[in-house]
Amino acid sequence: MIRKENQCKIEYREHMRDGDGTVLLTNFVNSPEDLCNKGRLFSKITLNPGCSIGYHVHENDSELFYILKGIAQYNDNGNIVTVSAGDVTICPPGQGHGIANKRDEVVELIAVIVYA
Repeated sequence: MIRKENQCKIEYREHMRDGDGTVLLTNFVNSPEDLCNKGRLFSKITLNPGCSIGYHVHENDSELFYILKGIAQYNDNGNIVTVSAGDVTICPPGQGHGIANKRDEVVELIAVIVYA
């Protein structure tokens, strides 16, 4: 199967996970079935300046970010770390994370959520 760019669902989430601003998601999959029921999200996330995804804990799944563009502040279980293009973050089950764009340039990342 091939899914063309214009077939990907665009979604805007205001205050995602109690974060700031509106986050843009370009969803590459339509449902968990697209991931053989092994996960629930495979998306490009765009954080405009001042936008963030608030801190949250993953209970029964794990989330990975691959930073495509920009520099962001990543909350890794309360430890704030600067991440930039090429970095990968991994939030395993039972751990928490969040990400914020505190700069004047756009941050883009790929996010994948897989089930534990």
